[in-house]
Amino acid sequence: MKQQMDSLHSGHRQRLKRRYRKEGLRSFEPHEALELLLTYAIPRRDTNALAHRLIARFGGFDKVLEADLQSLMEVEGIGEHAAILLKTVFDCRAYYEAQKNQKGFVASSSAAAIRYAQSLFVGEQCEVSYLMCFDAKLRLINCQEITRGSLNQTAVSIRRIVEIASLNKAVSVILTHNHPNGVAMPSDEDIEATRQIMRALSLIDVTLADHIVVGEKFAVSLADTGVIYNMREGLKKF
Repeated sequence: MKQQMDSLHSGHRQRLKRRYRKEGLRSFEPHEALELLLTYAIPRRDTNALAHRLIARFGGFDKVLEADLQSLMEVEGIGEHAAILLKTVFDCRAYYEAQKNQKGFVASSSAAAIRYAQSLFVGEQCEVSYLMCFDAKLRLINCQEITRGSLNQTAVSIRRIVEIASLNKAVSVILTHNHPNGVAMPSDEDIEATRQIMRALSLIDVTLADHIVVGEKFAVSLADTGVIYNMREGLKKF
């Protein structure tokens, strides 16, 4: 009986793989896509029921991949290997986007800068901030993580931002951070932090070109809204 079940599961797995090679993943139902992934972490068990269990628990294919490791491992049948596989698949997308965008990226417009900023936060569950450093032709020199947690750790952030901008010999920089569980509307704290950072960068002749706040679906450029311009004009009075 066990041999028959093993043979049945093996045949199903092979059919899934052949179908993927022929049609790609878009033809798969959500549970079938999960089944295929799980076959690489769970070698000799039926993954169909497990795929359905994951979707029932988290609410969809996307939500399964977004779940944290501990939550995944709490699902019956999901061990560390399977949980890490699912998280790695999801995290690879963000890694791919960041690597692809960094090579030869030029901040030719605020729309281009926003797209690049959004790629940095794919799958991110906590608030993170990055600093993009540019040369005189708006070519990206480096993009570096500044804080993990609230950007309101302003004293730490400013020292680190000034240091990174200086080390990279940046002519201008763009700051970006995310609101992982909310809208992209900048808070009063975000505005004040931006003001202080702009003032500190001006002392080393580096321009803060923008601060982009990335939400779950949309992003807001403080340059596009006029906030950056008004801050820059305000600095001229000092």
